[in-house]
Amino acid sequence: MKKALLIRLSSLGDVIFNIPLANVLKKNGFEVTWLVSEKGIDVLNGNPAVDNAILIPLQKWKREGFSIKNLIEFFKIIKKVRSENFDVAMDTQMMFKSMIWLRLCKAKRKLCFDSGIEFSTYGGNEKVQRIHDFNTHAVFQHMQYAKYLNLTGIDGVEFTLPPSSDETKNKVDKLLQNIDKSKPLVIIAPATTRKLKHWNKDNWREVVKAIQGKCCIIFTGGACDNELISYISENKFLNLAGKTNIKELIEIFSRAKLVIAPDSGSAHLARATNIPAVISIFCATPKKMYGPFGDDNKYFAIDGNLKCQPCHYTRKCPLLGVDAEQCINYPKSEEIINIVNNLLQNS
Repeated sequence: MKKALLIRLSSLGDVIFNIPLANVLKKNGFEVTWLVSEKGIDVLNGNPAVDNAILIPLQKWKREGFSIKNLIEFFKIIKKVRSENFDVAMDTQMMFKSMIWLRLCKAKRKLCFDSGIEFSTYGGNEKVQRIHDFNTHAVFQHMQYAKYLNLTGIDGVEFTLPPSSDETKNKVDKLLQNIDKSKPLVIIAPATTRKLKHWNKDNWREVVKAIQGKCCIIFTGGACDNELISYISENKFLNLAGKTNIKELIEIFSRAKLVIAPDSGSAHLARATNIPAVISIFCATPKKMYGPFGDDNKYFAIDGNLKCQPCHYTRKCPLLGVDAEQCINYPKSEEIINIVNNLLQNS
């Protein structure tokens, strides 16, 4: 069996977008090893698309800074990776931190895209043409590696996640023990990592007020999202922010009728469960590149259709005055409410 190494360290959403590539490699007879950081390890351990997930503890190293202990850990991981003698390695992240691992992995064939940032193109000995198009989904951009290797099944997109353990199911049972199970479960995960990806909090509040009598609403997120969730929910609904890990979140999403979120790891994780409908709200980032795709009656990527959208590669709005940051106000809440009502009516 040939051995393949996937290098995609973060973030959660981007790790999920690489799972279909891992499934294609598996179906073409490869043993798949994946280098991943803390943000994505829980969606890879036990995932049928991956034989081995090797944790690169980037967050811990960054938090603790340079130390002899961390340096020894780094070299131990390098030794382990090099001992595998991979037939092919692929860097889908194309940053300096991923390039280092590609350079040092000792694979016979080291594939990287022909363009990238932070000198990442120096990591490989074979260059794969990169697609520069906001209209091509990230999944199919990563699938360029499979196409380059002449693998079969590259048009099929299969998301897989690790199955929930009994321990996880029992934890979620307790978290949800007091919800109204007679109504469809709607999960709202309103927060994400960048300001220009956040939808206007008043729009969120309007959606909640319009749908609250028709469903059971639960909020999820990190502990740092509680202030935002408190404003949106007016403290009227079950708030699980900061109370779940990724495995528990997978189980919670799997029990939902609908998940509503911005362009975030939560939206992509919900889509990867293959169970709930997903409404993903896009402000600055390109919906065709990162939206949940599949059945148009189940997966929705919605933006405001503004002339300035998208502006994917900036963290600061390039516009000035009254035109600045207008994308966070769109789409209007009525558009999301209409989609939710249609989904709930068909539940």
